Amino acid sequence: MKSLSIQNKLLFTLLFASFSFNSFATEKFRVCADPLHPPYSTKAEEGFENKIATLFAKELGQELEYYWFPQRIGFIRNTLKSQIDNTEQYKCDVIMGLPVGFDFAKTTKPYYHSSYVLLIAKGRGWDDITQPSQLSNLSLQREESLKIAMFDRGPGTTWLQKQGLLDQGIPYQTMTGDDKNNVAMQIEKDLKAEIIDMVILWGPMAGHVVSQSPKDSYHLIPMQSTAGIKFDFSMAMGIRYGDNKRKDLLERLIEKNKEKMQRIISEYNIPLLPIPEQKTRDDD
Repeated sequence: MKSLSIQNKLLFTLLFASFSFNSFATEKFRVCADPLHPPYSTKAEEGFENKIATLFAKELGQELEYYWFPQRIGFIRNTLKSQIDNTEQYKCDVIMGLPVGFDFAKTTKPYYHSSYVLLIAKGRGWDDITQPSQLSNLSLQREESLKIAMFDRGPGTTWLQKQGLLDQGIPYQTMTGDDKNNVAMQIEKDLKAEIIDMVILWGPMAGHVVSQSPKDSYHLIPMQSTAGIKFDFSMAMGIRYGDNKRKDLLERLIEKNKEKMQRIISEYNIPLLPIPEQKTRDDD
């Protein structure tokens, strides 16, 4: 009787998993995405989030459908939480990349963990920099020549302020509204034009900059989180609060395809760190 009970439990588990996957089989895999946001997403579906969305849609036997909207203030309100006129259906169901615990959406378990890095263009007099802390001990002459991108928000700016280097910063906006360049694209162009020589940039964006230049064009130095400044973050997928079946489904897909996903991400020169253990949190 005991072995029969175990068999029944196993059969129930398999049937439940099959039902959960099949319950979405007639739906489209509908993703909220920015049409010009390399290395994450592009309308040509060249980003790593595009590739992972394609993988998941194939796993589910669904058609992949995008609702395109620029990723800036109001993105979630105008995509994940926005209903199609005169219907109860939302414009899209999944955001492929959000920080774990993001306030405006429910997030899945993480599928990658990255860090901000100090990205330095080689051959411009800064090749001796091997640690970010060296920037706070420069000679007056070198400090005056420092051209480092500084964003209107983010841990990099906080770090520069603590090092007394705000006067050496070249200001940038994290959300520009530019329909021809996202942040990574603009930074890449300005590094090549020598408007700046270095930047503290989020890992995936730094990976995009590196991928657009010949090999060994940049030093890439990870920023270390401290008690006062956090530089590393776990990234997950986002769904609407209460959409627990979809969350469970996505998490099973993440677990099943984690090796394939890591291979996709590694193609984009993204610096990856081990995913730390996550504390459980009941958001509903």
